[in-house]
Amino acid sequence: MIVTGVSGYLGGRLAARAVRRGWSVVGTVHAGRCSVAAVQVERIDLVDRSATAALLDRIRPDAVIHAATGRDRGDWAAVADATGTVAVAAAAVGARLVHVSSDAVLSGRQPPYDESALPDPVNRYGAGKAAAETVVKAVAPGAAIVRAPLIVGTDGDSKYERMTPALIAGEPGALFTDSYRSPIHVDDLSEALLELATAGAAAGEHAGVLNVAGPETISFHQLGMLIARRQGLDPALVPSARAGELDVVIPRDTRLDTSLATGLLTIRLRGVREFLA
Repeated sequence: MIVTGVSGYLGGRLAARAVRRGWSVVGTVHAGRCSVAAVQVERIDLVDRSATAALLDRIRPDAVIHAATGRDRGDWAAVADATGTVAVAAAAVGARLVHVSSDAVLSGRQPPYDESALPDPVNRYGAGKAAAETVVKAVAPGAAIVRAPLIVGTDGDSKYERMTPALIAGEPGALFTDSYRSPIHVDDLSEALLELATAGAAAGEHAGVLNVAGPETISFHQLGMLIARRQGLDPALVPSARAGELDVVIPRDTRLDTSLATGLLTIRLRGVREFLA
């Protein structure tokens, strides 16, 4: 198996879990590092078509999970172009492709969203992920395209686990009270991705978009309060703001209908209040 972006939060934990499940894992990095000892690390720029094609031709993986997003979410090449390169290379060697997309492809104006919802992004990152979905569908129609929401962990390393105590300590910024997501635990998402990559599993035959998200929808500020409470901090000290008053271009409510995933996957997708309790 190849996992792209193993220096990232999702990619690293996904690769580690795949190793524990018995997979032989090759992980790609661009500028970062991978701390999982059992992973064969390949340093590569996935935008480079010839290098990416050569890597997959050499490894000949059964599956490719494309979890890389790039350091800059506004980097079109890293978000969109690299996905096309990976999709073409995976198709050329007959590898099962599982592409990690995002709820950012949706505007958040008409929730809840099922898998038939067409992308209508409101910012550059969402547009890049929407373009990536389009190229995957065209190049690898049998691929799984996972629309994932905000990814949270319980190890202290996920974005909002680090941001929340920093904001309480006085770092500039605030969490929005009027923008809503359906957070998923990084371990639950990793398990779902591995199921989708596994030949013979029911999920391993899925093609097209699949919503994989937690069953509870909360605001960013509510998320910060849950994290603060878990970390032994005062939730009342989490600073708040309204995106609508600041003219911030961000999807407002991207809650996802996960009925299809619930019937397809064996992993139970936990709600945010459960795993942050």
